[in-house]
Amino acid sequence: MKNIFERLVGRKVDKDYFKDVFRMAMPLLMYGALYIIWFSIIEKHRFSHYAVIHTAIDDSIPFVEAFIVPYYLWFFYVALTLVFFLLTLEIEDYYRNFLFLITGMTLFLIISTLFPNIHHLRPAVMPRDNVFTKLVVLIYSKDTPTNIWPSIHVYNSIGTMIAIQRSKKTNSIVKILSNILAVLIILSTMFVKQHSAYDVVTAIAMAIIFYLVFYKSSFMEAFCRRREEKLAFRYE
Repeated sequence: MKNIFERLVGRKVDKDYFKDVFRMAMPLLMYGALYIIWFSIIEKHRFSHYAVIHTAIDDSIPFVEAFIVPYYLWFFYVALTLVFFLLTLEIEDYYRNFLFLITGMTLFLIISTLFPNIHHLRPAVMPRDNVFTKLVVLIYSKDTPTNIWPSIHVYNSIGTMIAIQRSKKTNSIVKILSNILAVLIILSTMFVKQHSAYDVVTAIAMAIIFYLVFYKSSFMEAFCRRREEKLAFRYE
């Protein structure tokens, strides 16, 4: 198993390998702590006014509780992709994906702090009683219908899909499955009434903008080269 992983990584898994992984992971861990603290504060704080997010399209979208499955899969989809790039020391894939994600997430936190928002799309009573509605009730109990614009579920799914699509370490089957899952996650945000169509459209627009910034600009290539120079390994 170790030999297989070393072939995947392209180098020996030793003390220097773990040192490099730790150096790359530190900004991720620090940002993760910052995000959780900031998000927890704005979730618990009760602002004097919330802008209500709603579109006419929202009223035409049915509640489909089965979509809670891809909604939950988002947590694994985004996290495991980033960890995969980290552990395989894919510098370019990792940093492009990491910076794409945290830029959008930071902008989301700023918007939620300065322009508190809310939606009233959740069903007052579950139309059915099954395992899926129970999972929906669980997420409702943990996540309030505030601070929902733009949708980070949508934005991060697009970012993860882009990263997997561009990666040389993923094959065509993985890319196809990733695309399907990302689309299902995006749809799930509306079908389980966690987000308005407005949240979804604006998140897609934001993802397009930051795709151009982190995947189509020359400064990221220079940034990744500098990161390689600071780490203990080199690609042959």
